[in-house]
Amino acid sequence: MVLYSEDNPRETNRRGRIEVICGSMFSGKTEELIRRLKRAKFAKQRVEIFKPAVDTRYSEQEVVSHDSNAIASTPVDSSASILLFTSEIDVVGIDEAQFFDMGLVDVCNELANNGIRVIVAGLDMDFKGTPFGPMPGLCAIAEEVSKVHAICVKCGNLANFSHRTVKNDKQFLLGETEQYEPLCRSCYSEAIKEDKK
Repeated sequence: MVLYSEDNPRETNRRGRIEVICGSMFSGKTEELIRRLKRAKFAKQRVEIFKPAVDTRYSEQEVVSHDSNAIASTPVDSSASILLFTSEIDVVGIDEAQFFDMGLVDVCNELANNGIRVIVAGLDMDFKGTPFGPMPGLCAIAEEVSKVHAICVKCGNLANFSHRTVKNDKQFLLGETEQYEPLCRSCYSEAIKEDKK
């Protein structure tokens, strides 16, 4: 099979690779994931999309962006389950990677080593501003990392922090604009000070 890279239109033999799309909430991660997967489908590549079964915010079966763009997906409970569905696949998409177990790094490596293009989207930091789940490991092993940004709702600068606006210390809290807001570093620091008062 012949694949075409978006950055290099030359023909290449089928080679596995890992692409990571990361950033804060409302930065367009899922939108970019869907765009890349739809392009692969248009190119008649065999595509399979996965999401964590716990993410039921918009749909139990689809990956859905905040802009209501959607693509069919397979919800799974663990990263190891992904390997059960990927024979005869050219491209694997994984959304909300931060909610998967740490085994996702090995799963993505195995897929890429088997010649599959793996596209992963997820939050790189949690609401406390610390690296989130398997995302740091995925960024380390990826051939390509795209950091996308939201717009700070306080000042309009580029935002890369997800500030939680409700009182809850659990790392995993599914939410939308009622629970989170994107902030730049400066506004995030100010918001954290206010939260501690």
